[in-house]
Amino acid sequence: MSINCLKVNDKFSATQDSKISNIVEIALFIDKIKSNIWLFGIPSWLFGVTDRSIAAFANGSLSAIEIFQLFTASFFFVSWLYLKPEESFNSNDLGPSQYQEYLDRTQANKLQLRKLHMISQEYILPFPYICQIYHLLNLKHLETVHRFSLNNLKIINISQFQTTNVGGKITFQTILDSPANPLRIWRQPTVEVDLILHTPYTVELSIPVYNNKRIIVIFHAFPLNDSEHHFFIDIYSDLEWPKPLLQIILHFASCLTLFEDLPYLRALGEKNIGRLFNLSRTSNHETALLFKRFVELYGSSGEATKLLEGREES
Repeated sequence: MSINCLKVNDKFSATQDSKISNIVEIALFIDKIKSNIWLFGIPSWLFGVTDRSIAAFANGSLSAIEIFQLFTASFFFVSWLYLKPEESFNSNDLGPSQYQEYLDRTQANKLQLRKLHMISQEYILPFPYICQIYHLLNLKHLETVHRFSLNNLKIINISQFQTTNVGGKITFQTILDSPANPLRIWRQPTVEVDLILHTPYTVELSIPVYNNKRIIVIFHAFPLNDSEHHFFIDIYSDLEWPKPLLQIILHFASCLTLFEDLPYLRALGEKNIGRLFNLSRTSNHETALLFKRFVELYGSSGEATKLLEGREES
């Protein structure tokens, strides 16, 4: 599963590379622990064999018990030598220069991601999970539900729509009508925004700002039961603003938009939820293309049940 949340103006690394990097580091750490335990065991067993040998030959004769103890200690020592741990990731997998480069890149990616991450928010909301997904994937709500916080932002064109095996991506143009719109402090009046459905639980909103920078918002919505869901918001940015100031602004903006969402989500929850999963009743308007893609992939009653059951089992 490829997630573009790390990709801000080509500074976010591919998620797949990050996952592999983490696996490599974990494998190396485990290998190191196993190797250290094995090396520590060698002198310990040598001491045991030597101690039994000295004790056995101290009185000039060997009893059956002493022979058995000496044989047992020697057997365990030889067995320990054969138990040398195999390396799950070693220099045979990559050349020395490639290996070092990969490790360096892994550390750089971690530091970069930590630097670009601005805020995290987490909520348990008393609305069905599908209401949140419908809300996130329906572009029209940006003009209606968020009329106040976005100061009458308008969607003027759908530039591109692409499907993937597990979701899709829609690119749309937005315009700030009002010259006094506070959003102008970090974006042009007209920009192309990306909305991406990565999985049935993950949605990304990618917003371009000044000087080829971006603000990336990652939404995770996980069903807890038929009437509640767990909602996570993570925001990343490479804006060169003082980080504490940017974090305060983003926290405020995120809380404001969530406050605006609550009446809308409540109204959706009072409707027939099954109707939202019905492809024949899904809007064909271009602003609803991404939600329609969601319904195509996960909208059958069986798939909808699996989404909930899958979360309950995890």
